[in-house]
Amino acid sequence: MPDTQGAPSSYILVAPNGARRGHADHHALPVTTDEIVRTALACHTAGANGLHLHVRDDEGRHSLDAGRYREVTVELTRTVPTLDVQITTESAGVYDVPAQFNCLQQVAPQWASISVREIAREPDLAPRIYGLCADQGTRVQHILYDAEDAVLLKQWQAAGIVRREQVERLLVLGRYATAQESQPTDLDAFPADPAPWMVCAFGRLEHDCLVAASDRGGDVRVGFENSLTNSDGTQWTDNAASVAALVSRVKGQ
Repeated sequence: MPDTQGAPSSYILVAPNGARRGHADHHALPVTTDEIVRTALACHTAGANGLHLHVRDDEGRHSLDAGRYREVTVELTRTVPTLDVQITTESAGVYDVPAQFNCLQQVAPQWASISVREIAREPDLAPRIYGLCADQGTRVQHILYDAEDAVLLKQWQAAGIVRREQVERLLVLGRYATAQESQPTDLDAFPADPAPWMVCAFGRLEHDCLVAASDRGGDVRVGFENSLTNSDGTQWTDNAASVAALVSRVKGQ
């Protein structure tokens, strides 16, 4: 279980689309560059501090295309300059580890999320990936799905594969599966660690899970990548509505 120091104000990262959902799932889920930028501005206005960025190809499919990432990032910087941008390196069953490395190398983002479980598919590449991020100044957030992932991260840190400053973690409460419903008690599956941590959760209790994480001192990730509805199953109007509702609970506004 993560440390429970408590925090008066958690950092809020919005994940507005993810790799799997599209307009058929919700008309306001952003897919194109213009939609992502408009959503980012609305979510920042609602209280989000940062954006977890997924980009899509021309057919709306998950992409790690460096050119598309650069295009969207430029527009985000121009339109919402005070919003932090974190790119994903998620494979989503499409990309291998060399492709994830190439994405990081070609985009050279300020911030990226990296799943230790995915990189472990080719462990020989792990030192190169984390070394690249250290050399080019890319801040890393490690994606952890369970306690085994947390143990693997600790092993890589002890071995110097993961660099000393690369300590941030996202604890995923559940899986990307149909009808996944996370519970606040899912937090207890992760071992205690003083390093900075963030939580994302699935289903109708997404906000309850995030409030529980905030109460324990964690940061939170919210948005349509993980949940489209509030606690009674009603769909949010858009990502900004979900962000605003969470802000009112987490930050007491």
